[in-house]
Amino acid sequence: MYKNIRIVMVETSHPGNIGAAARAMKNMCLGDMVLVNPQDFPSGKARARAASALDVLDSARVVTDLDQALEDCSLVFGASARERRLGSSLIDPRQAAERVVAHGMDEKVAILFGREKSGLTNEELERCHYHIFIPSNREYSSLNVAASVQVICYELHMALRNLQPPEPGKKVKIDEAERPASMENMERMYAHMESVLTKLGMIYPDNPMLLMRRIRNLYNRAAMDNREVKMQRGIMTAIERLYKQKNQD
Repeated sequence: MYKNIRIVMVETSHPGNIGAAARAMKNMCLGDMVLVNPQDFPSGKARARAASALDVLDSARVVTDLDQALEDCSLVFGASARERRLGSSLIDPRQAAERVVAHGMDEKVAILFGREKSGLTNEELERCHYHIFIPSNREYSSLNVAASVQVICYELHMALRNLQPPEPGKKVKIDEAERPASMENMERMYAHMESVLTKLGMIYPDNPMLLMRRIRNLYNRAAMDNREVKMQRGIMTAIERLYKQKNQD
């Protein structure tokens, strides 16, 4: 099993799709499923569609928001049937699998799948480093969400199945400061930046999204590590301190 790859299904409405996705995951050696606000779960329909993948289904974690699903992940992909360009890089499933391999399997990776009728929102896609678009028939391009899970999981399996684990005792020790920053740390940084930029008058409290969206896209492309996030927050803290001193004079 590829333990560091997480399949995240957001507000799935049909429980059968959850079961079918669990089956697709087990077919391709994946077992970490997180469900964000599923409309009907647990469900007998999900269990029926899961077939022999009940272990994946029974271990699925249900959470109330995307923050909980992504907090320990350092690389996030969002799957969507629409070719929306929001600053994140648009790639196909095979390219996504290559990036997972390049990222290294010591870090948590999440792949988001949206609602059956509307997919992922723009705000949810903004949380992603890459946007996965599955090439298909232009005259009939809409894939069932479980089918999308199967396609992407297959590409991941093909890319990862020949990956050799490091020999015992030869694993390179990575400084924690150099590890890719988790989404939890990135969100704290974004909140800190928004607070500082609002004080400076660069963004308006009632409409912060335009500038913050561009900032998110910039830093997502940068693939920051923990040291870089700490440095950026230190800069924000220094700006806050100077701003406070100026307003006290």
